[in-house]
Amino acid sequence: MGNPAGFIYSDREPPKKRSVGSRVKDYRELYKPWSESKIQEQAGRCMACGVPFCHTGCPLGNLIPDWNDLVYQGSWERALDALHKTNNFPEFTGRICPAPCESSCVLSINQDPVTIEYIEKEIGDRGFREGWIKPVIPKSRTGKKVAVVGSGPAGLAAAAQLNSVGHNVTVFERDEYNGGLLRLGIPDFKLEKHVVQRRVDLIREEGVCFETGVNIGVNYTVERLLGSFDAICLAGGATQPRDLMVPGRDLKGVHFAMEYLAQQNRILDGQEVLPSERINAMNKRVVILGGGDTGSDCLGTAHRQGAKEVIQFEILPEPPLLRRINNPWPEWPLVLRLSAAHEEGGSRDYAIATKKFTGAEGCVNKLHAVRVRWKEEQNKRMSMEEIEGSEIEIEADLVLLALGFLHPEQVGLLDKLGVVLDARGSVAVDNNMMTSLPGIFAAGDMVRGASLVVWAIAQGRDAARGIDEYLMGDTDLPRAVQ
Repeated sequence: MGNPAGFIYSDREPPKKRSVGSRVKDYRELYKPWSESKIQEQAGRCMACGVPFCHTGCPLGNLIPDWNDLVYQGSWERALDALHKTNNFPEFTGRICPAPCESSCVLSINQDPVTIEYIEKEIGDRGFREGWIKPVIPKSRTGKKVAVVGSGPAGLAAAAQLNSVGHNVTVFERDEYNGGLLRLGIPDFKLEKHVVQRRVDLIREEGVCFETGVNIGVNYTVERLLGSFDAICLAGGATQPRDLMVPGRDLKGVHFAMEYLAQQNRILDGQEVLPSERINAMNKRVVILGGGDTGSDCLGTAHRQGAKEVIQFEILPEPPLLRRINNPWPEWPLVLRLSAAHEEGGSRDYAIATKKFTGAEGCVNKLHAVRVRWKEEQNKRMSMEEIEGSEIEIEADLVLLALGFLHPEQVGLLDKLGVVLDARGSVAVDNNMMTSLPGIFAAGDMVRGASLVVWAIAQGRDAARGIDEYLMGDTDLPRAVQ
């Protein structure tokens, strides 16, 4: 441990954000440059604990104390090597992961945790800047062909790992861009798209073939897929959104969050959208239903589009500011979170259930809701009841449904393949990530449900390991620590 007293004399100090007035005028990332001396000081706060609980918080099992110490010593390239042992894409996780590792940091017991996520981002970015991250082309090929369906973090991780051991990998993506939600779902102010593209380009240079605009089961037959590859990895995500079937749902101006976010990302890339199809918050009263990360992404986007006012409703009760006694460290803290988008404006309200939308001339102009209370039943399940006389009417020109996702889309690829699904409607897999059909594997949100990018990467790595063992009889690819 380079600085045994670092956590005593240095407080947590992440990189500074650009001012609200500046950043809402563009879609660039939020953070200002972080000096090397400050990064090393923050890395020196890591205590190299005898039992590093940050490992348990990270599904990838990142070697966090190791690379923190190497950064503190100025050994950046070695830090990158340590990070790449477990994480294919630190430049993604260092930007968009909610950092469960930090919640599990031992310092979190009574202090602010180590700035693990931001250090991880700096290691990855420096690796590209210095030229340390470069294509590694396999010395030989196995002759085995593997299809990866979906190019989000799970699919990219699986493809990179499989290619590294010499398999011929083709990634099929139904959209016009590779990257999945990284490319179309997450706003640029959290993850600029050149960051995604440079990694895709590198994986392509290593030998992976990418085909966009290919929707298996729609414009590319399942039979052709099965007949052309020795193994298949399904990594299409959990893209079936949860809808809100209340009166007025069909009014113009009520949209799924992903319709809104994906359209804005396409516009920023230079695509043209017909005025009749444009979802724009400019000068509008915006209501966002859903209090999670997708809701805050909608909030930040609405600010940048010039919304008149924005309110975010959540059906669950407001979380506490501090951990409750039944939510101890190192569990994920169920507390109130303030995102960068919330710093920029808007308001939030909790325990609100939407009852209907009303409008004029086919367009929404009002949301009708009621306040609810939650109580714990004898079986420990929570139940909700409406509070009599608490009806609310909110003027709304644009309503965004950020209610989460149910499961993978089942019409098309999945039903034509006939893989077994679990009780949630996700793809069922065994310990090697293989589905009910031999040679067909699955990973990421398609298996786990909508989850974190680190889980997607971890499952993509595990699926690659399972595929390599299936094709070759054994494997040297590591299993992710979960």
